[in-house]
Amino acid sequence: MSDVCSFTARIDDVTLAYTDRGEGPVLLLLHGHAYDRSMWARQIEVFAELGWRVLAPDLRGFGASGITEGIVYTEEFADDVAGLLDHLGVPAAVVVGFSMSGQIAMELARRHPGRVRGLVVVDTVPEAEDRAGRRRRHTTADAILAGGMETYGRSVLGRMVADATVESCPGVAAEVLAMLRNAPAKGAAAAMRGRAERRDLSDVLRGLRVPVLVVVGADDVFDGGAGRRMADLAPDAQLVVIDEAGHTPSLEQPAAFDDALRAFLRRFTH
Repeated sequence: MSDVCSFTARIDDVTLAYTDRGEGPVLLLLHGHAYDRSMWARQIEVFAELGWRVLAPDLRGFGASGITEGIVYTEEFADDVAGLLDHLGVPAAVVVGFSMSGQIAMELARRHPGRVRGLVVVDTVPEAEDRAGRRRRHTTADAILAGGMETYGRSVLGRMVADATVESCPGVAAEVLAMLRNAPAKGAAAAMRGRAERRDLSDVLRGLRVPVLVVVGADDVFDGGAGRRMADLAPDAQLVVIDEAGHTPSLEQPAAFDDALRAFLRRFTH
C-alpha cells in the first residue's frame, strides 16, 4: 500500500511498513499468513471513518517490511508489534488478529498484557502443534522455498475461500490468490517454521481480563471447533459465526464481518 497514510519504522533490527489512518482510539489490524496489510484495505477505510485510528502493519517478512530468513517465532512477531506501538507512542489498542496473527495477538496479550484493550481473533486456534503438525509445517516451509509462492498459493486456495464464495464472488478468490502469490517466499517460510514451534496459548485466553470477540467463517475447514473452544476459554468472550464464508470472512463477507467488529468496538467508545 503506497497511499499518503503509509509509513515505515525501524523496530530494533527490523523495518516495518504500516498504515496509520484516522484519529481516535487505536484499532490494530494484523494480517495472516501469507498476506499483507492490504487484506484490511476495506476495514482501514471503514473504521477510520467511524472515528478510530487504524494501524495496519506489514509483519516482518511480508509486504513492504523487511525480510527475515530462517525462522521467526510467534513471540518475535508480537514483540515487533509492541515495538511499533512504542514507536508511535500508543499505550494500548484493540487488536485484531486473523489466522496466524490471531496467535500473534494472543502472544502480544501474554507478553505485553497492558497493550491489549480488547482482542478479536479470526479463524485461528490457540493450541500448540503436535509432533505431526510441526513436521507438516516444516515440510510446507521447505516446499515454499523450493517451489515458490505460486505453487503454495494454488495448493491452499481451496481451503482459504469457501466454495460458495468462489461461485458467487470469484474476484475474492482471485484477490486471495494474488496476495498469496506475491508474498516473499523467504518470509512466508520463516513464519511457517515459527508457527510450527508456537506455544499453547489456551492459558492466555483463560487469563484475559479484556473483552474478546471470536469470529469464525461457517465454512472454515481449519476451524474444527476452535472458535467455540476459544469463546469458552476467555472469561468475557463472544462468538460470531459468519455464514457463507471460509477462512477469510473479512474478504468473503465484509459487510457481515464489519457489522460484528463494529458492534464489538462499541464497548470501547461508551
